[in-house]
Amino acid sequence: MFWLMKSEPACWGIDDLARDGRGEWTGVRNYQVRNFIRDRMRPGDRAFLWHSSCREIGLAGEMDIASAAYPDPTQFDPDSRYFDPKATPDQPRWYSVDVSFVTRYPRVITMAELRAVPELATLQVLAPGSRLSAMPVDPAHWKLIHERWR
Repeated sequence: MFWLMKSEPACWGIDDLARDGRGEWTGVRNYQVRNFIRDRMRPGDRAFLWHSSCREIGLAGEMDIASAAYPDPTQFDPDSRYFDPKATPDQPRWYSVDVSFVTRYPRVITMAELRAVPELATLQVLAPGSRLSAMPVDPAHWKLIHERWR
């Protein structure tokens, strides 16, 4: 499967992933995204890393889903901004996956560039009000983006 996962580069972006090679995708607090992570993401899936809330919003690179889903450790840490007092080790509410670096694009592929391609009109991240931090990507969209920009 293919995914698009959003992150703010000031917090954690493609530069951090390239430097570290691997990282934990923690802090998800949306039930739909939690369900994608817990129920559908699998090791070996590929994901776009989307930079959000920054000067250059768009596709910054690619990563692999490198682990099966596991309980997000931040939900149990009272010092974390992602602490959830309702979560317990026996009944976790939130899940994470590890991701590993694949490639950094030479430049960010912007929303305007993606919107200019009619075949990408249904790419979920381009939909008005699209606020999910992770979402599936249609294989045809993945292929098209690779043909044009990679």
